[in-house]
Parts: sequence; structure tokens; C-alpha cells
Amino acid sequence: MVSGGRGPDTWWLPRAVVALRVRVFERVNGDRAVTLPNAAYGPEVFERVYAHPAANGRSAGAGLSDLFWYWLAPGPEVHQEHLEPGPRYEEVAETTRRILAGGSADLTAAATRAVAGVLDALPADRISLVRLRDLVMPAWAEFCYGLVFREPCPPHARKLITGHAEDVITALKCTGLRHPRRRARLTAYLRQRVAAGDVPHRLPSSLSPEERVFYLQGTFFNTAVVQLSEATAHVLLALARHPEAQRRLAGDPDDERYLTHVLDETMRLYPLFGIAHRVTTDDIPLDGRTTLPSGSVVCFSYPDYHAAGYDRPDEFDPDRWASLSARDVHHIPFGVAANRPCPAWRLSPLVLRAAVREVLRRFQLDSPVAHTRSIPHRAPCLLVPRGLEPGARLAQLRRFLRVRDGVEDVTRGVRQLVLGTVMVLHARRLRLAARYFERFPPDRCPVAHGTRDRSTGDHSSGDSA
Repeated sequence: MVSGGRGPDTWWLPRAVVALRVRVFERVNGDRAVTLPNAAYGPEVFERVYAHPAANGRSAGAGLSDLFWYWLAPGPEVHQEHLEPGPRYEEVAETTRRILAGGSADLTAAATRAVAGVLDALPADRISLVRLRDLVMPAWAEFCYGLVFREPCPPHARKLITGHAEDVITALKCTGLRHPRRRARLTAYLRQRVAAGDVPHRLPSSLSPEERVFYLQGTFFNTAVVQLSEATAHVLLALARHPEAQRRLAGDPDDERYLTHVLDETMRLYPLFGIAHRVTTDDIPLDGRTTLPSGSVVCFSYPDYHAAGYDRPDEFDPDRWASLSARDVHHIPFGVAANRPCPAWRLSPLVLRAAVREVLRRFQLDSPVAHTRSIPHRAPCLLVPRGLEPGARLAQLRRFLRVRDGVEDVTRGVRQLVLGTVMVLHARRLRLAARYFERFPPDRCPVAHGTRDRSTGDHSSGDSA
């Protein structure tokens, strides 16, 4: 998730910059890291190891954890994806599933309203030049607020949530530094709402009052908002770059089967996670001769796994799914059931369909920019209102976007290298995860209220690195 993409779209970047940037992040894994699949162990080994019960450690003992905790602060120690396995994780995961639950019609309607709200602000008489991720993020902030609080989202709350989510994903992609003070504004708001009893859900009893605040902030107003925004941007940008698929969907918005194929192909080619890392808590056999020792960090590469076994794996082709079943191919957009699957595996496709339909009902999409998995450019796109004849203006804007994207790609690569290196070094100095587990080893982590030491959470730091 941290690199800016190394596919054919960036071949002309200075090779030294790309190589150095990749080296910086590979070094974070440490000497005991293994990436699957690889030249020796293919997708079948990936599946077997990913689903193995001993591939269940999450943060303790991984060099990557200090970096991800740094990016996800405040409260990374209770972020659902970084909790160690055990009763506390199970209670938190059950709470998340309960909050995300709802009827399909209600969820679809809520997503449609939220997306319609941001589209209403766009002019109906001229072409809009937008960055798709920025366009839809306020809509998903509003949608997730509704899930948590079961009430309409006030504008100031939407602004806080969007600002927080943008800061997290910008830091994760190394296109900007993190800003703890900006994130703390949302923390203060949620702290007030939780203390007032405004959350109509039963929150995990194993978390302290402050940890419940961080749980909501990290799970719903970071991960959920960011991932829905990124997924929507990927689908819409893919359609903008493939007009035949777009025309087919716009011409028959009720073609549920084809829309599902578009979503499946988008998530195959542009998975939201680049790498999922796990720490082994026991030895895991790789084959008859080699064993992965306990304490190893295993990095599961979604892009490599999703490319294995397909004809023309680098091409966007929704029609391939007419003869494929997601159960029979290498396709795990929401993870594997045996190892922390995404709790929104049911909700996400439902609301993404609603978002795509609402956008295509109003606009024709067009974009000549590069499309990489990490979309660090935030998916620039032209939105042409339905019924508007764009004329020569569309061609002019396309040329402008193409040139701007090329220039930004070069400058962004250098910026990612510099800012990423700064943040890696700062994260190593703070050692948020390592210090936490020195105080609270996984087998002795306290769960009672008021027993958590928050000195490693970086919650009140005013540092902007």
C-alpha cells in the first residue's frame, strides 16, 4: 500500500528514484520477511499459508508494525486490523459486523443519497474536472457517520471525518506528511459524543472509554471511509478509461450481472491492499522440505496473487467473468475467511453498485490518466453531464489532463521517496508498536477498563512528520 506503482505507466520515472524508494520500504520488513507468492512458491502456497491457523499474529514482532501504527495513529493498538488474535479481537470484530449490518434496500438508499449529495454540487451545464477520490470521500464520510450514529451527518462532522481520512491516506501513500493535530480534532469530537452516550450501539466492553473512541475513529472513519473512497475511484476511473464498458453499464443500469463483473475485474486488477502482513505464531510448512519458522513475517501480495492464472492478467476485461467463478480463481478482494476477512465483504459491493449507478445516471466519465493500483494522483477525471454536447472542449481538457498527469508522476515519485524516507525514519525512532508490546506482551495484554497504558499511542503529539 505504500509504493506509488511500478507498472508500465511509470516506466519513464528516473530509475534510481524508483529503485531507492522500493529499497527503503523493503528494508522495513526485516530479514525474516517472506513475500508470497514468489518464484518458488506459487498461489497455492499463498492460499495455504494465508489460511493456516499459525498465520495469525498481527502486529507483535513485525518491523512493518511500527510504520503502520505510525500512519494509523491515534489508537493503532485497538485498530481492528492490528489487534492480536484472542477474545478482545473477536469482540471488536463482532461489534464491527453488527454496526455494518442492515437491510440491502436501506443501505443502498443511504449510499445513493450520500453520493447524490456530492454530485448535486457539480454544475449541470459544463464539464467538471475532478479527482474522483476527493469527490466521493465526503459522501462516504456521511454514509459511515450514519452507520455509527444512526442519524444524518452534520456538515462539521463530515468535514472532520474527511480531513482525518485524507490525512491518513495521504501519509500512507507518502504524498504528504501526517498531521496528528488534524486527526486529534476528530478524536475530540468522537470523545465528546461517546461520553454523552450518543452512539446507539453496544461498544466492546473489553475496551476502555478512550479505546472505544479510537476504535470508532480507526475502523469506521479511517479504514471504512478510505477504502470505500479508493474502491469507488478505482471503479469509476476504470470505466472512464474503458468507454465500451461504461456505455454498456449506462445503457442498462439494471444489468446486475455485468456490473458485478465490472466490480470483480476492478478489484482483481486494482486490489485495495497491496500487501497484507501476518506474523507466524508457530512453524508453517511451505513444502516437503522447507518450513517457515515461528516469528516470521509473511507478506501476502494481493496484486501478484490476483495476476496468477489469468489470460492477459494486466488487461481490464469484465467479460472474462462471464465464464469464471470467483470461488474457482485467484480472487480475494476481501481477504480469506480463515484469516480476518474484511467485515464489509457484504456491504461494500452493495453500496459500490449504488454509487456507480448514481454517477453514471448523471455523467459520462472520461480520463486519459494512468491507472495504477495505489492511484496516488487520486484519480483525475472529466465528468460530462448527460445531455451536454462537449464538443472540442473535451479534447482540450483531455490533453491538459494527460500532460499534467505526466508532470505530476515525476514530481510525485521524488516526493514519495523523500517524505516516505522521513516517515520511515521517524516511525523507527518512535517505535510505537515495539514499545507497546514491550509493556504489554500479547499473552499478557490487559483488557479491563482503565488498564491500558497509552504512552506509545502518539495521541497528543503535535509533531507533523
